[in-house]
Amino acid sequence: MAKRKRKSGTGTVRLRKDGRWEGRIVVGYNEKGNPKTKNVLAPTKEKCIEKLNTLQKELAINLEQSNKNIKPEMKFGDWIDFWYKNYSKPKLRPTTQEGYENSIYNHIIPQLGRIPLNKLTQNDFQLFYAQLKSNGRLKDREKSGKGLSDRMIRACHAICRTALEKAVKENLIKQNPTEGCKLPPKKAKEMQILTTEEMQRFLIQAKEEDFYVQAILELSTGLRRGEFCALQWDDLNFETGELQIKRQINRVNGELRISEPKTKSSIRTLILPPSVLKILADYKKTVNSKWIFPSKVKEDSPLDPNSLRKKMQRILEHANCKVVRFHDLRHTFATTALGHGMDVKTLSSIIGHVSSATTLDIYSHVTDSMQLQAAKKIEKGIGKNEQFEANESPIGELPANRKKSPNQANFEPYKGKIRKPGTGSLYHVSENLWAGKYSPTGADGKKIQRNVFAKTREECEILLQEMIVKVKAEIAEEKERMKNQNKSA
Repeated sequence: MAKRKRKSGTGTVRLRKDGRWEGRIVVGYNEKGNPKTKNVLAPTKEKCIEKLNTLQKELAINLEQSNKNIKPEMKFGDWIDFWYKNYSKPKLRPTTQEGYENSIYNHIIPQLGRIPLNKLTQNDFQLFYAQLKSNGRLKDREKSGKGLSDRMIRACHAICRTALEKAVKENLIKQNPTEGCKLPPKKAKEMQILTTEEMQRFLIQAKEEDFYVQAILELSTGLRRGEFCALQWDDLNFETGELQIKRQINRVNGELRISEPKTKSSIRTLILPPSVLKILADYKKTVNSKWIFPSKVKEDSPLDPNSLRKKMQRILEHANCKVVRFHDLRHTFATTALGHGMDVKTLSSIIGHVSSATTLDIYSHVTDSMQLQAAKKIEKGIGKNEQFEANESPIGELPANRKKSPNQANFEPYKGKIRKPGTGSLYHVSENLWAGKYSPTGADGKKIQRNVFAKTREECEILLQEMIVKVKAEIAEEKERMKNQNKSA
C-alpha cells in the first residue's frame, strides 16, 4: 500500500532510529537561503501529527498577529525593520547584510523612523539626504569630514526606495515618496593601474619581502581579494594547470566568513601559465597547510584579506610605486591582457564577470584605444599611409600628463634591516601585533615552520630567539635519535 503523502506546507513526519516519531516544518530561511525548521517529538505517529498540527496553529497565530501590526499608519522605522528581516535579508550575502544594517539602523531609522508610513513625503527624504551630506558621518569625522560620501547617500536612498516599493505593492501607501528625489551624482571609483615599470619594481620588491608568489599570481589571474585568500591546494591541478575558483572569504562583523563566490559566473576554472605553476610548486614545499596562503597568526586558517591588502601597500611604498587598492591589481591584469590582444569574451570569463558587457563597460577606455589602433592599422593597410607607424602601442596613446616612472633597471629594492641567516624573520602583522617566523630544515630533510607572536617588536624578537634555540635542540635530538635507530637496525 502506497504511503499517504502530506500536503505541501504541512511539514513532514518520520520514524527515527531511536523509535520516536519526529515532525518537522519549515518556519523561514536563513541568510544563505537555506530553510530554518522547527520540530516536535512523540512516542507514536498519531501523537506526533497532533503536536505538529498544534505547532502549525501557533505559528499561524503569530504570523496573523504580526500582520495585524502592518498597517498604513505604522511608523516607517517599524516597516523598514519588518521589510528588511522578512523580505530583504534572506536574499542578501553576509557582506551586503552588513552594509544594509549599517544604513538602516544607524542612519535611516534614527532620522526617519518616527514618521508614520503613510505620512512620508518626498521632502522628508530630500532633507534626510541633505543632512547626511552635511553632518551624517558617525565615525572618523576628523579624518574624513562630517558628511557621508555620495555613494553612501545613494545607498540609503536605494534601500528606502525598495522598502517603499514593497509597501506600495502591499497597498499600505499609494505612491513611493522617494520617487523624483534629487541625489548626488553617481561616481565610479577611479581606476588606477600599475605601469609596466611599476609592475617590475613591485615584483622585485615583493621578492625581497617574501610576497613574490602572491604578487605574480594576482598579476597573472586578476582574482578578487576574497577569492585569492580562499584558495586551497586542492583547487590547483599541477598537471593540467587548472585553478578552480569556488569560494571566497570576507570579514563580516569582525569575523572571517567563507562563502560561495560573488555570482555563478564567478565560479570558474583558470589555466595558469607554466612559469607560474613552477613558482607555486616550489612555494608549496614551504607550506604546511591546506590553504595556499595560510594565516601567519592563526593555525589552519586562511590569510585575512585585510592583512593581504596592508602587506601589498607596504611593498608598493617600498617599491616607489603609487599606492593602489588590491582590486587595482585586478584592473592592471585586465588592462594588460586587453592591451596584449586578449579578446573581451575570454577576459570576461577569466575574471568572472556576469557578461562581456560588464567587462566592456569597466574597461571601455582600453577597448576605445584598441579600436583606435585597429583604425590606424586599417588606414595603413588600405591607404598605405605610413604616418601612423610612430608611437603605436597595443593599449593606445599614454595620457600626456602621465609621469614616466624611474627605469626598472636602476631600481634597488628596499631591504630594511638585514637579518643574519638562521635568525628567523619578523613581520608587522597589524598595529598591535608582531609575528616571528623560523623555517629550518627538520631532521627528516623537510622544511618546518614555527611562529611566535607579541604586541611589540622587542617582545617578538626575544620570543623568536628563545623559540629558535628550542627548535634547534629538538632537531638535534631528533637527528641523534634517528642515528641511533639506524645503528641498532
